[in-house]
Amino acid sequence: MNKFINTIKNIFSIEELRGRILNTLLFITFFRLGSYIVLPGVDANKLDAKGDGGLLGLLNMFSGGAFNNASIFALGIMPYISASIAIQLLTIALPYFQKMQKDGESGRKKLNQITRVLTILVTAAQATAYLQTTIPAEAIVVSAWSFRIFSVIILIAGTMFCMWLGEKITDKGIGNGISMLIMIGIVSRFPSSIIGEAQSRGMSGALLFVIEMVALFFVVMGAVMVTQAVRRIPVQYAKQVVGNRASTAVGGERQYIPLKLNAAGVMPIIFAQALMFVPGLLAGQFADKSEFAQSVVQNFGDPSSWGYNLLFAFLIIVFTFFYTAISINPTQISDDMKRGGGFVPGVKPGEATSNFIADILDRITLPGAIMLAIIAILPAIAGLFGITRGFASFFGGTSLLILVGVVLDTLQQIESYLLMRKYEGLMQSGRVQGRAQATV
Repeated sequence: MNKFINTIKNIFSIEELRGRILNTLLFITFFRLGSYIVLPGVDANKLDAKGDGGLLGLLNMFSGGAFNNASIFALGIMPYISASIAIQLLTIALPYFQKMQKDGESGRKKLNQITRVLTILVTAAQATAYLQTTIPAEAIVVSAWSFRIFSVIILIAGTMFCMWLGEKITDKGIGNGISMLIMIGIVSRFPSSIIGEAQSRGMSGALLFVIEMVALFFVVMGAVMVTQAVRRIPVQYAKQVVGNRASTAVGGERQYIPLKLNAAGVMPIIFAQALMFVPGLLAGQFADKSEFAQSVVQNFGDPSSWGYNLLFAFLIIVFTFFYTAISINPTQISDDMKRGGGFVPGVKPGEATSNFIADILDRITLPGAIMLAIIAILPAIAGLFGITRGFASFFGGTSLLILVGVVLDTLQQIESYLLMRKYEGLMQSGRVQGRAQATV
């Protein structure tokens, strides 16, 4: 306990770190206040609350309830994330975007500008669909056409403001701003979920509630292990003679390529979640004529059904391999090593090294994908034991992985400030490792 208190004192004794933490809290406060400001012309008492499952539940979770509240931040930061993913895929598929990515700072500025423009377009499309499908007509107390026009403008401005807050947190705060806003939206639901679970158990179920909290602790620890697990490939760098004297040779040290067990992060779950409405949507066209179509609609409309979770887990495994394949290029890693004078001991440089890295990547991606799929369906498993849906969502899935990843990234930055000022780090066993890993 004394070490914890001393660590807190050390953190706030560093002026720059203290300022960044206070800035982060200020920006987060603005974000949370905006989620309670309802769109002009909407009667909040007549809004229909959407369920916690499916894509709409995911959007509501990321926005901290602003989606269901018809807030000016209803779409939150998700349009920006969608635009960023699209640009990231384009940099892999199109040479024009690849060139911009390699142009350094100027190319990065162009990509950021394109991402912002695409964010506005995506937000406009999503805002139009949101207003038509989510807000009931009886909740609109002004002219429908004027409400839609002005609300689309307000929702675009709200998303751009959230994007600006995220960038400010990154520049002047602590942690990754965009991820931080998503995490805050998720965490904001945690107190009410715990209270709801405790009330549902009552005094007679106090022991069960304690067991659930212990199980949640071990689930979080398991998610941390999956997030932190890496397979290190040793890399040896040959000595290089500097000047005319052999004694001035430098290099020769051994480093490692850290290949993460879960290199795709939370993206496979988000992709899979976005596609889970498709089977029910297609089967709904034939529900009046086929009993099988009716069963498909029923199964895939319930996130706790075995059919839903079986397909969900399969899609996560597929997307994990896909996203890992497009984000990690063994050939590029091998070429970079070769240019830097590095080699894997016992493996020839060039194509042999590329194949060696690809084989290891394939072997660790499968267990990583299976573990990710298990984490994703844990909320449904928790629901089978009578845990309320809101509290069960913290037992796994997107929310847990985002929470773990953002917390680890933030702790890594704080520890860097402490070590730079020659204070003790946050962990006695070693440095905290965030999701961002240095590669050779």
